[in-house]
Amino acid sequence: MSYNLLKGKRGIIFGALDENSIAWKTAERAHEEGAKFVLTNAPVALRMGGIKELAEKTGSELIAADATNMEDLENLIEKSQEILGGKLDFVLHSIGMSVNVRKGKHYTENNYKFSEKGWDISALSFHKTMQVLYQKEAMNEWGSILALTYMAAQRVFPDYNDMADNKAYLESIARSFGYFFGEKFKVRVNTISQSPTPTTAGSGVKGFDGFLKYAEEMSPLGNASADECADYIISMFSDLTKKVTLQNLFHDGGFSNMGVSDKIMKAFEKGLEK
Repeated sequence: MSYNLLKGKRGIIFGALDENSIAWKTAERAHEEGAKFVLTNAPVALRMGGIKELAEKTGSELIAADATNMEDLENLIEKSQEILGGKLDFVLHSIGMSVNVRKGKHYTENNYKFSEKGWDISALSFHKTMQVLYQKEAMNEWGSILALTYMAAQRVFPDYNDMADNKAYLESIARSFGYFFGEKFKVRVNTISQSPTPTTAGSGVKGFDGFLKYAEEMSPLGNASADECADYIISMFSDLTKKVTLQNLFHDGGFSNMGVSDKIMKAFEKGLEK
């Protein structure tokens, strides 16, 4: 059901890869709610995924951009405003990658060149994106900038590896840059800490399927799906949340405030009996 929450709004959505990705779901919902936007991803990602199909479906332009490259970001933001006919109302940063995870490196044996690459892609790219948006004054007043994060930024999830460090840095950037964006341009900046979600990126973490089940049993409302996350993102892009900024917003069915659930305790006690 559409409520025209984003009617007349313009934006950029980073990171849509395939129909499982949260950015992809967000693009579909933003289109349904009346928004116009540009889709962007790294050139290699554009060759891997089916983003051209999404662009056609939503009537969107597609611009290749390496989010770690300032020239690419400047070109992206300038061309997006030309294509869309004005300043931006929303930006979604849905980018993350750990070379150490991909290469099977344990956290205690991280390759630091890999760490630097993952940090640049997963976290510093958010600062670079906002720096270009800020310096070019590309956002409309009361615009909304969001990045996707995960609770490993606050708590230990051993197999999440250096992505936990990247997410902690990402959340700090949102608060620090969010202050300047809010004070000068009345633009809000937030992060959404989503449930473990079976996306292409998330499924690459060791033991993901087991943890997905664990989180489902721990959360009183169950895990939040990619579709539900897209709905939440739309609400954060809308004018209904104009005074929400500098926040890390947990969208996880209550998991982040749980100590233990009855279901998990019963399963644990059953295992001890065996």
